[in-house]
Amino acid sequence: MSIQKINVPDIGDFSDVEVIEVFVSVGDNVELETPLISIETDKAVMDVPSTHVGVVTAVHANLGDKVSEGSAVIEVEVVESAASEAPTAEVNSAAVEKAAPVAVAVKAEPKLIQVKVPDIGDFSDVETIEVFVSVGDELDVEAPLISIETDKAVMDVPAPEAGMVKAVHVNLGDKVSEGTLVIDLLTTGESTSPVIEQVESPKRVIEAPIHQVTPATFVPATAPKALPPINEGSFSTAYASPSIRKLARELGVNLGQVTGTGHKKRITADNVKAFVKSILSGQVSLGTASALPSLPKVDFSKFGEIDVQPLSRIQKISSKFLQAAWINIPHVTQNDTADITDMDALRKALKAAAMEQGARLTPLAFMIKACVNVLKQFPAFNGSLHADGESMVFKNYYHIGFAADTPNGLVVPVIKNADQKNLFEIAKEMGDLSEKARAGKLGAKDMQGGTFTISSLGSIGGTFFTPIINAPEVAILGVARSKMEPVWDGEKFIPRNILPLSLSYDHRVIDGANAVRFTTALAKELEDANTLNDTGVTV
Repeated sequence: MSIQKINVPDIGDFSDVEVIEVFVSVGDNVELETPLISIETDKAVMDVPSTHVGVVTAVHANLGDKVSEGSAVIEVEVVESAASEAPTAEVNSAAVEKAAPVAVAVKAEPKLIQVKVPDIGDFSDVETIEVFVSVGDELDVEAPLISIETDKAVMDVPAPEAGMVKAVHVNLGDKVSEGTLVIDLLTTGESTSPVIEQVESPKRVIEAPIHQVTPATFVPATAPKALPPINEGSFSTAYASPSIRKLARELGVNLGQVTGTGHKKRITADNVKAFVKSILSGQVSLGTASALPSLPKVDFSKFGEIDVQPLSRIQKISSKFLQAAWINIPHVTQNDTADITDMDALRKALKAAAMEQGARLTPLAFMIKACVNVLKQFPAFNGSLHADGESMVFKNYYHIGFAADTPNGLVVPVIKNADQKNLFEIAKEMGDLSEKARAGKLGAKDMQGGTFTISSLGSIGGTFFTPIINAPEVAILGVARSKMEPVWDGEKFIPRNILPLSLSYDHRVIDGANAVRFTTALAKELEDANTLNDTGVTV
């Protein structure tokens, strides 16, 4: 027997993340991958799984605690002889005659191992959006190997040990699932997590016992009724951890129809089980919890020749988020105008100086600078509604996203700490990010952490429109093409360059009066052009 402490693993750039669910107690038996706690960042909900088999002797993470990488979760009493006793486990008879890999512990010495995609929840055929390594690279422990993108989040697959890359089996754009081979790694023996090496058994597959709930657990003696189909839109927005989502899919439960009774109304396993029981026993009608009505399915080929082409990867991913944002956020759009005559004159005067510093100075750079100034006056527009729906998160940083049009669809790169950069620096970074976007080389970090977004259609045309909020942000500014208009100055009409502004905002946290104050203040910032010139260049 030995006592092992299980800590929070690498969770990316996040720290002080809230524990929203604790699944284990002292005395519980845990297996490998048994979920211990669930944590919630501003991007996703993640379970921390067990890395050992044994009995829980202490629980260090409690509901509501803030944890970071390395925080203690539990202590578990491990049976060290478990590996030798493993052959007594139940045999999968369907695979007795087939040679298959058996997991054995690897000694901490140099060796060639195969690194595979770990458990990524309910996702499969996930696209590889970045490959960080090449043959011959020397890697540290936890160095990122590839980045994969689901419709929920972007995740890196890290190196479990330090060593040298001998072969790379995944390319940019490849579809991967749990168990997909990523690289061959010649290790140095340095590791922060247990590594599993695959060896061949000529006889049988030993399956480790797992804790899961099957539909049969809930089927009553009476004839079962069919569960309603899962609606992916409401399922994806339900407040539940990955392990609960997995359970719900196994049972065919649409989480959007389940009422949560957990912490902050989170859906628990008991809620899912109770929902299944109520459906199968007839206590709840199959029609009482239906989601949005489906659109009609039409065979367009009946009316003429058609050409069916798949959506781009970006369109597939963004469409789900846009639909979820439009359904869940009460959008209101405030339209206004700004006189940018002087601003455009200043931009043209600074153009040469900007080029000398490698920046192409566009109107959008001025808008980003102006928006930061106004966001400081109206901090709610730079915040987010908390997941509990009962509080507001105010952010003391200004990460401004801008919509970039690419051949594959719209993406939103983010200029981090825009308040700490001058006009030329903003313009240069915006140009660099736009070039990466058009080349399809934007990384996950380039598009994360935004607090406010600007969607500019100025180079194309249009007047006013209703941009969809980039959740979890609470506001987005739409900008169309400016045009010369006659403006009365009290004595005569004079030509002025007028810019249309469209501010969409979340009416749950921002009221109409403040939205008007915001656009009025923004128009004033854009009109007082000289206040935006922080480049040190006098014109």
